[in-house]
Amino acid sequence: MSYLNFIGGDWVPALSGETFENRNPADQTDLIGLFPNGGMEDVAAAVETVSAAWPAWAAKGPEARADVLYKAADIISSRIDAIAAELTREEGKTLTEARNETSRIAANFRFYAGEALRLKGESFPMPEGQIALTLRQPVGVVAVITPWNFPLSMAARKIAPALAAGNGVIFKPSEMTPLMGQRLVEVLLDAGLPKGLIALIHGRGATVGQAITSTPGIDALTFTGSYGVGMQIASALTTDTRCQLEMGGKNATVVLEDADLDRAVDIIRRGAFGLTGQACTGTSRVLVARTHYDALVEKLSVAAAGITIGAGTREGVNMGPLATSAQLDKVKAYLGIAKQEGGRITTGGLPEASADLANGFFIRPTVIAGVPADSRLLRDEIFAPVVAVRAVDGVDEAIEIADDTEYGLAISLVSNDMASILKIAQKTQHGVVKVNSPTTGVALNAPFGGFKHSSNQSAKEQGGANVMDFYSRIKSVYLGG
Repeated sequence: MSYLNFIGGDWVPALSGETFENRNPADQTDLIGLFPNGGMEDVAAAVETVSAAWPAWAAKGPEARADVLYKAADIISSRIDAIAAELTREEGKTLTEARNETSRIAANFRFYAGEALRLKGESFPMPEGQIALTLRQPVGVVAVITPWNFPLSMAARKIAPALAAGNGVIFKPSEMTPLMGQRLVEVLLDAGLPKGLIALIHGRGATVGQAITSTPGIDALTFTGSYGVGMQIASALTTDTRCQLEMGGKNATVVLEDADLDRAVDIIRRGAFGLTGQACTGTSRVLVARTHYDALVEKLSVAAAGITIGAGTREGVNMGPLATSAQLDKVKAYLGIAKQEGGRITTGGLPEASADLANGFFIRPTVIAGVPADSRLLRDEIFAPVVAVRAVDGVDEAIEIADDTEYGLAISLVSNDMASILKIAQKTQHGVVKVNSPTTGVALNAPFGGFKHSSNQSAKEQGGANVMDFYSRIKSVYLGG
């Protein structure tokens, strides 16, 4: 099946006429569809139409904007099974994971519908007969560039607040999950979103992203993806374009002396192997008190070996494929690095040949023990169901190793020792600290974002008022008597 871009209220091919294929990562013989390969001219047309449309949307007022988002949430809720099945086929996660993500979109739309109604200004004391006040207004045209690992929920938590604040949106979904971008825009249009207010531009490689950063008329850009791409975007934008970047993570779970090991293993298993390890907050390092090291490695290896891999649509499958052949090649390279550095693969690696796995990008949940403190497996983002385990002597060493990476997104602690919990929470250079729960999973009403190379820290990506600050601007007005 062939799909189209959405520009100026119409479904249209790329102006170049070019297309690209999208295939199922669990079965590369399964062609999902052909998608338009957009470029500079498509982006220019989108900027023109969205720029013309957003002032009328802003003028409708917060109740009308909230109403569209509430309706979109209801539509998504009615389509969960259908969208989740397509998400599993396109991205690879299990049906349970796909249903959870699809449900999350509806929750995001409802949350930001409420935020539309909470937008407000302030008034300030002045000499008698005068008043100063602030007006909160949209920034204008917001470009949204999203990754493949959460193609629905990450797009929703960017598009929904942008629309709630009165902006227009140019949406570039990942080339690996273009169908999910298509479905999200369809839902918004079915909910009554003005047709010219949102543009959907598909594209392969960096062409569309580069066009977005070089085309005048983009007022704000929000991006989630790799650090390298994020820095290219930031360097290409002009100084008057707002930029929000959420990038990679190298997240650790710290297991302290007082931890219950069965509980710790369950927390690590969910954080490291859920979603095939393809989450920016996924657990990829375990720093465990030396007294528990051997026992934890053994228990975690048994838990990992018990996970069934395969196509996410199959009954009994706990973990789907990696999303791309490049991801699989990357994992293979790091398995080689682990051996070079003296690490010991206790379970996992490449699966044995089978008909069910032959045409997909599969890797088994992998545990690597015995890695040195300076190992690349403790520093580099692998973005896969691969976890390295390192013994530590005390809280201070755990903090030192946890922070010895360019990233600073999420860290979790397994302990009931409040003094140690507070010390790690206060000292670690991570933007999200979780206690007795996996590194993955965050509340939609709480701020989300990292430190160091995980974020440019211009604005948090999730939450309430602090998110709306990115999508709106403040104007000060002085009224004299």
